[in-house]
Amino acid sequence: MQQAPPGKDSLMLDAVVTPKVALARLLVGLAQGVLLYLLYFAARAQQWPATEAYLFPTLLLLGVLLPVLLISSLGHLAPRRAAVWMAVAALVMVLLAVYDVWRLGGIPTGWPKPERLPTLPTPSPLLLVASIGGFFIAHALVLAGASERRRIAHYPSYFEMAWKLAIQLQFSLFFINMLWMVLWLGSALFMLVKLNFLKEVLAESWFFIPVTCFAFSCAMHLTDVRPAIVRGIRTLLLVLLSWILPVTVLIVGGFLFSLPFTGLSALWETRHATSVLLGTAAALVILINAAYQNGEVSAGVARVIAVSARLAALLLLPIWAIAVYALSLRVGDYGWTADRITAAACLLVAAFYAFGYGWAAREGGRERAHWMRGVAKVNVATAFVVLAVLLALFSPLGDSARLSVNNQMARLAAGSIKAEQFDFKYLRFDGARYGRQALEQLRDSTQGAEAALIRAKAKAVLKAENRWEEENKEPAPQPQDIAANLTVWPAKARLPDSFLRKDWQKHTSDWEVSPCLKSKDTHCDAYVIDFDGDGKPEVLLMTQEHAWSPLMGENAQGDWVTVGKLPFNSSKCASLRKKLSAGDFKLVARPIKDLQLDGVRMAIQPGGDEEGWRCPDPK
Repeated sequence: MQQAPPGKDSLMLDAVVTPKVALARLLVGLAQGVLLYLLYFAARAQQWPATEAYLFPTLLLLGVLLPVLLISSLGHLAPRRAAVWMAVAALVMVLLAVYDVWRLGGIPTGWPKPERLPTLPTPSPLLLVASIGGFFIAHALVLAGASERRRIAHYPSYFEMAWKLAIQLQFSLFFINMLWMVLWLGSALFMLVKLNFLKEVLAESWFFIPVTCFAFSCAMHLTDVRPAIVRGIRTLLLVLLSWILPVTVLIVGGFLFSLPFTGLSALWETRHATSVLLGTAAALVILINAAYQNGEVSAGVARVIAVSARLAALLLLPIWAIAVYALSLRVGDYGWTADRITAAACLLVAAFYAFGYGWAAREGGRERAHWMRGVAKVNVATAFVVLAVLLALFSPLGDSARLSVNNQMARLAAGSIKAEQFDFKYLRFDGARYGRQALEQLRDSTQGAEAALIRAKAKAVLKAENRWEEENKEPAPQPQDIAANLTVWPAKARLPDSFLRKDWQKHTSDWEVSPCLKSKDTHCDAYVIDFDGDGKPEVLLMTQEHAWSPLMGENAQGDWVTVGKLPFNSSKCASLRKKLSAGDFKLVARPIKDLQLDGVRMAIQPGGDEEGWRCPDPK
C-alpha cells in the first residue's frame, strides 16, 4: 500500500464547512432530541410504539446512532454519497435490532399499565456497545475513502479521520457535561432568591433530552471547524502514550521470562487468564500505534521508542498463543459458553495483529525512515476483519448463544458431562431463545439412562424466575418449625395460630421478611405487642443477621402483612432488645397526625431534636 504524499492527510481535515452545513447539523441534533423525547414519553405512558417489541428497540437504536453519523457526514460526504451511507447504516441497524429482540424472545404487545414501568424492549447493552464501536470504525473508513475518492484510502487518511472522530466525540461529551454543570449552577443561584423555575425546567424530560442532543450537535460542529486544535491534541496524546511503551515492554517481557520458572498452573488457577492476556495484547497494540502514528513520523521517533515498538510487536505472538491455550483448556473442560465464544472472536482479531505486527517488525528493519511500515496494511485489513466479526456475532451466523447452546447440548448427549453437573440455568438465562428451546426439548426427553433426572431439572429451571432461585428449594417450614425458630417476648406471650400457619414463602415483601420465617434452624426474637390498640397483637421480629426489623400485623382479610418496621439496623442495638424483652417501654401516639391525599396516607416525620433514632449503646 502506497503512502500518501506529505501533507495530504491534513488537507482532508481543513475542508470548509458552510453555514448551510452548520444549520443542517443543528437541525439534525434538534430532530434527534425530539425523537428520543417522544420515545421516552411513549415508554413512560406505555403507549405506541413502546408497546411494540420489535419497533421500539429499532427506533431507539436508530435514534441514538444514525443522527450522529449524519451530523459527522454533512460537509464531508456529497449529498448522494451521504444518503447511500445513511441508508446502508440504517438497514444494518434495523436488522441487528430486530434479530436482537427475536433472539431474546420478544415481549408481547398490549401491555397493561401498572404503577411501575415494566422492562422495556430495548437493544441489549452488548449490542449497543458493539454497534457504537462497529459504526465508528465503518464511518471512519467511509469518510477516509470519500476524502480520497477511493474505495481503499491511504493509511494516513484513515489515521487522521479515526483520531479526529474519537477526539470529537470525547470533547462533545465533555462539552455536554460542562453545559449541564453551568445550568445546574444557574438553578442553584436562582434558588438562593427563592426562584425555582430553572430547577423545575431542568428536571423536565421535554427539556433535557432535546437540549442534550442539540448541544452534542453543536459540539460536533465546533470541533469539526477547528481541525488544527484536534490535530494538536492528538499529537500530544500520542507522544505521551508512546513513552509508556518501553515500560509496558519491560513488564510484559518480564512476565514471559518468568513463565519457565513459575509454570502455567498458577496462571490457569485464576480462571480469567484469557481476559487478562487479551487486555495485555490490546494495550500493546494501542501503544505500538501511538508510536507509529500515521507512519510518516518515523524519522523523528526516539530510538528507545522505535526499539520498544519492535519488541512489543514480537511479544504479541507469545501473549496471543498463551491466551489461545488458556481458552482451549477451559473449553476442553467445560465446553463453549457465550463469553468463551466472544473471547475466541477477540482472539481471532488479535491473531491478525500478532502475526501482522510480527511480520511488520521484521520488514524494512534497516530503513529508519520506513520502520514497521507494514503496520499500516495490518491496521486497515484488521479494521475490516473487526467489522466482519461483529456482524457475525450479532447475527444468526455466529450468535454466541446459539453456538454455545448447541455445544452444551452435544456434550450432554455424548455423555461428556453428567446431568447432575450440567448447568441447566445457563440454557435458561444465558442461552436466549435457543437455550429455552433446548430446555423444552430436555423437558420432554425420554431417551438415555438419565432422562428422568434431565426432565426434572429442565422443568424446575423453566419455572425459575431468576438464576439465583434454587432448583430444589428447601421445603417451606411447618408451624412447629417457625415456633421453634422464635423466642417469644414477653415470656408469657403466645404467637397467634394464624401467624404460625401463614406460608411466608409467598409473602410479597420478600426482602423484609426475616429468614426465621422462611427456613429451618434460624433464630429470631418475636415481640408480641398490640401496637395499634385494636385488641389484636402485632409481631415485631428482630435478629442481628437481618438489617430490617419488620412489624407484622393481620389485615381485615385475615392475612399477615408487613405493617411497619423499625429503623434500619436497629436490631443490632443490644440495649433496645434488652428493654423490649423486659417490657421496659411504652407506646406513644404520634405527635403529628398523618396526612391523607386521595386515599394515600403520608406520615409526617418529626423534626427538631427527633430527626433520627440513634442506638444508645456506647459502641
